[in-house]
Amino acid sequence: MDAPILLDPRPVAHGTDAFAAYVPLPGLGLLPANAFLIHAEQPVLIDAGIPALGPSFVEAVRARIDLGQLRWIWLTHTDPDHVGALWQLLDEAPNAKLVTTFLGMGKLNLVSPVSPERVYLLNPGQSLHLGDRRLHALRPPVYDAPETTALFDDATGVLFSADAFGAVLREPADEAAAIPAASLREGGILWGSVDAPWMHMIKEEELAKTLQAVRELAPSVVLSAHLPPARGMLDTLLENVSAIRTASPFIGPDQEALARMLSGGAAA
Repeated sequence: MDAPILLDPRPVAHGTDAFAAYVPLPGLGLLPANAFLIHAEQPVLIDAGIPALGPSFVEAVRARIDLGQLRWIWLTHTDPDHVGALWQLLDEAPNAKLVTTFLGMGKLNLVSPVSPERVYLLNPGQSLHLGDRRLHALRPPVYDAPETTALFDDATGVLFSADAFGAVLREPADEAAAIPAASLREGGILWGSVDAPWMHMIKEEELAKTLQAVRELAPSVVLSAHLPPARGMLDTLLENVSAIRTASPFIGPDQEALARMLSGGAAA
């Protein structure tokens, strides 16, 4: 695969659809890049796709919901792979408000202004009432941007974990459980080392507390932005995150090594 692809949207939990994309990482493998739609009383889109697939992403969302009915667009954070179609969606979904933090709003405005009237500021520890449920904002155990919020759906038990629990893969997969355990662990450590290099500096006991808080949520399924849906494997995901702390920090190849990888001189 030499260019991003967007798969057909599909249900991944009760009342929840996934928009799964895959992005090639030269010399490393494939990175899933997912967004999600919650069909709540007040529907919520979680993230807005990657820029390279913007028009296709909007078309996929339109196929699952009338954009006039969309009430919220929740950005887990404002990295480009999460905001690709945001401004088009705001134009076409006039009743939708953008959910982010103050820092998230500020970073977006460096790219293209968003009217404050369209923004709903929400911080970890707070919740968003959707009429039939609440979405609880929390800080995920691993993240690469300070404005990041994960969210927990108290009606379905789904944890939307932002970048946490992501993994670099060898090939697409429908479910995380279909990925060989060793490959999932290797890909998770690699992604965590790339995405959150500070993990190598965190104290073991502090990380353990953070992971225990996730364990106590007992999510029915973990929906990461960068992993296929993970069901019944929370302990595995937590162990893989814990292993990032003691792994070798990611530096990456130099230009000559990358050229060899891309020419087939070394395995991806």
